[in-house]
Amino acid sequence: MFDVERWQEIFETLSKNKLRTFLTGLSVASGIFILVILLGFSSGIQNGVTSQFEKDATNSIAVWTGVTTKGYKGLNPGRRIQLKNQDFDNIVTKYDDNLEYKSAFYTIWGGLVNYKNESGNYRIQGVMPDNQFIENADIHQGRFINHSDVIGNKKVAVIGNKVSLDLFKGDDPIGKDISLYGINFKVVGVFFDPGGERDESKVMMPITTAQKAFNGGNDIRSMMYTVKMSDNFNEAVKLSEQVTLGIENDIKETHIIAPDDTSAIRVNNTLEEARKIYSLVDTIKAVFWFVGIGTIIAGVVGVGNIMLIIVKERTKEIGIRKALGAVPMSIVGMILQESVFVTMFSGLFGLVAGLALLEFVGPLIESDFIKYPQVDFNTALTTVFILVFAGAIAGFIPAYRAAKIKPIVALRDE
Repeated sequence: MFDVERWQEIFETLSKNKLRTFLTGLSVASGIFILVILLGFSSGIQNGVTSQFEKDATNSIAVWTGVTTKGYKGLNPGRRIQLKNQDFDNIVTKYDDNLEYKSAFYTIWGGLVNYKNESGNYRIQGVMPDNQFIENADIHQGRFINHSDVIGNKKVAVIGNKVSLDLFKGDDPIGKDISLYGINFKVVGVFFDPGGERDESKVMMPITTAQKAFNGGNDIRSMMYTVKMSDNFNEAVKLSEQVTLGIENDIKETHIIAPDDTSAIRVNNTLEEARKIYSLVDTIKAVFWFVGIGTIIAGVVGVGNIMLIIVKERTKEIGIRKALGAVPMSIVGMILQESVFVTMFSGLFGLVAGLALLEFVGPLIESDFIKYPQVDFNTALTTVFILVFAGAIAGFIPAYRAAKIKPIVALRDE
């Protein structure tokens, strides 16, 4: 049963030590407050990192080439390595069991695109149908490039939303013709991209069409693949690393590149990068937890100290209670209640203040790497209950000492 008189007595006792109680409560409240803020921002960092990886598939392998920096097998350095259709086909054939999506690219940077009186410079990219899933492109209108387009060298194009807004000014672009260097392409789709305007400022078409229309022959600029994911993240990373190394070695062998030449061929594994970044986020979380819990422990120690002071100041009162028949457990309970009261009230205050600040400040944060900082309420509330338990432990030592005081000694206390 809730004892109103008992809680009034606790409040009066703590009021006699206003400054100590205030400082101790402030220490506990600030500990919870800091922990909530730190957990909120660690969550925001994780959300930001996750949103960055959502721009493209997290399990992708990108391949592009540069210029050799080392001579090898009689060939001089300074050779520009040019990927061919056969390179792409060889990799698909060799690693098909481990690959999910694959696309080669033929890219023209800053290509001139016209529609009636409107024009603009955009990236023109010849792609394969799987590129929709590699880049997480969301088809807003129409459709994406399909296999029939690639096989038939069809003059069709899928444009980014930015291109659509620039050239068509809100009109429906589907079925309309746009001109690229005097060659007409029919618009069959409009896409959104998680990367925003930068990735929506491009025109995609079948790679075979791009190669034929812009005299590309069998040349390709780059290649991208996604590795089939495993239920075990570490196994997926290991497989991705093996495929990455295999692709790099195969291309170096085909194009006669020195094994230690890191400039001629570059293979980027996003899954490995994801593991590194998520490991960093986990480390940041651990540091935040360490700092927050350290602050809370300081507050709990403060609770223990103020309980020692209260027991010292109430020695005579405790002696009178014991002389009147109070059992040791009632003395222990009395002190523990006061300890729990301080930690619970201060902890809830810090929790509410922290959640309120995140709720207010969170939407105002505009950063690519911190998004929607928030704390799971159940986690925060569990932390408060743990704090209350810790406060009870902190109050037990002075409570035990109080229970051991002999009435005759306590009554002599000045």
